[in-house]
Amino acid sequence: MGKKGGSASGKPKEKSGPAAAASVKIRHILCEKHSKAMEALERVKKGENFAEVARNYSEDKARLGGELGWLTKGAVVGPFQDAAFSLDVGEYSKDLVKTEFGYHILLVEGRK
Repeated sequence: MGKKGGSASGKPKEKSGPAAAASVKIRHILCEKHSKAMEALERVKKGENFAEVARNYSEDKARLGGELGWLTKGAVVGPFQDAAFSLDVGEYSKDLVKTEFGYHILLVEGRK
């Protein structure tokens, strides 16, 4: 009778939760006005392509699809960082993230 693999593989378990990441790959949508940001968030919630919504709604370089690349802790303002590092890969912020720059919708595309 052979043993099944299970957790005795000798490999350490990788932490895959948000707290384990040293950096995250982010897309975002930034709007100065709350109403415009809410409209963009509703489109994302309905399943529209995040990059396309960013191109149509974002008011900064995110108009190029929202890609900000890899960010490390300390590289962005507090509320943005807190939200970015609390999301799982493929997850977007269900609520707007308010910073001094406006209202953000975040999408985490990777973590390492």
